[in-house]
Amino acid sequence: MDNGTDNPIKVLLVDDHEMVRIGLAAVLGTEDGIEVVGEAGSGEEGIRLAAEYQPDVILMDLVMDGMDGIEATRQVLKQQPQCKVIVLTSYLDDEKMYPVIEAGAFSYLLKTSRAAEIADAIRAAARGQSVLESQVASKMMDRFRRPQAEAPAHADLTEREMEVLRLLAQGKSNQDIADELIIGIKTVKFHVTNLLAKLGVEDRTQAAIYAYKNGLAE
Repeated sequence: MDNGTDNPIKVLLVDDHEMVRIGLAAVLGTEDGIEVVGEAGSGEEGIRLAAEYQPDVILMDLVMDGMDGIEATRQVLKQQPQCKVIVLTSYLDDEKMYPVIEAGAFSYLLKTSRAAEIADAIRAAARGQSVLESQVASKMMDRFRRPQAEAPAHADLTEREMEVLRLLAQGKSNQDIADELIIGIKTVKFHVTNLLAKLGVEDRTQAAIYAYKNGLAE
């Protein structure tokens, strides 16, 4: 067996599109040695099911309502560092690709990948081998070849954290932010705590000042 045991590789699917999950589950269900143990429609649900099912591999979407795949990856790996997260997304832009890899994603595939390629990536992850789309590998090599200027503190913020920061700087309350972004207030508080830590500020006022100084509040 690819994971070094007689047990199948346990896979959790995390994607907010039901048809994508149905398709992946159907395809992977025909693959030898791979078992889909659960499906999550959000980052928050993915974290909960990861704790419940203890998967070997997670196929993680990046752009989802509420908690995105970047933060979900970060939180899952805090709880289960042995789990391998494979990003399966339609996006190749830097603001999503680099943060999720820095968050601990093990492999990065595009949704245009063939079913056999996804299955092979799952087996490779179970063996401790990363798989990167050729475009991803090329972009990473280009990035490392370029001399890097010191990045501002907000460079580490996720797309969702940037949205929360912008609204926070406009004086909106947590409830206002939750209503505008259509997410739970607990999720807003979670993002506020994270962005304060990443910016190195102590409270919302300092975060707002930072946002205005750096042109992030428009």
